[in-house]
Amino acid sequence: MKFALKTLSALLFTAALPLSVSADQAKISEALEQVGLKVQQVSASPMTGVSQVVTDRGLFFMSDDGRYLIAGNVLDLQNWQQVRGQQVPTNLKDQLMAPIIVDKLVAEKASMIEYKAPQEKYVVHVFTDPSCGYCRKLHSEMKDYLKAGITVRYLAYPRAGVSSETGLQMQHIWCAKDKQGAMDNAKGDKKVAKAMCQNPVASHYELGQFFGVTGTPAVIMPNGQLVPGYMPVAAMLQQLSAE
Repeated sequence: MKFALKTLSALLFTAALPLSVSADQAKISEALEQVGLKVQQVSASPMTGVSQVVTDRGLFFMSDDGRYLIAGNVLDLQNWQQVRGQQVPTNLKDQLMAPIIVDKLVAEKASMIEYKAPQEKYVVHVFTDPSCGYCRKLHSEMKDYLKAGITVRYLAYPRAGVSSETGLQMQHIWCAKDKQGAMDNAKGDKKVAKAMCQNPVASHYELGQFFGVTGTPAVIMPNGQLVPGYMPVAAMLQQLSAE
């Protein structure tokens, strides 16, 4: 744990350094606009000759001359971590995104539907969709998560889009007077009363895309690590204790 924190601190320090002389921010911004990405920030990365670029769709890496885009994962073979009980190479992209994710989740806290553990030990954030089978399975075990001290905070992520039938249902859930009750009904395949208001479903969906969510449930651990897919309570506790 201490080693991981030192590694992360070193990476964040590197990320805060000014751009290398060879990095062409204008070329990088122009190149990414051609593939539909809006650049928010360009800075030096831990890799020589490569910049890290924060866009409206998350973090990417790009050669300093603006020619080559690394859209996938970048694995650090000198640093390993435990994921779902297995040792795997550290994903540099996920590691650099983690503190950004944590900050953005703090800002969105008031807009989430929270199931709070009576004796809270951990807080996880879950992008959810009532039409998703594994989301329903996770929700059916909510009492077990809460009993284990795991608070669950839900964010909306309608897989078919905000304007879909599920997207509309999620707006009804977030506009209900009893949001937990509406969520329980939706996950139990029961009727959800129609209600409309200013709601965060669209902003949650955009946030999920920024984080790199591609399906549901998508669990965000307290350290900002995104772990896709359903986890039973025992597996989640193992993952949480490994942080």
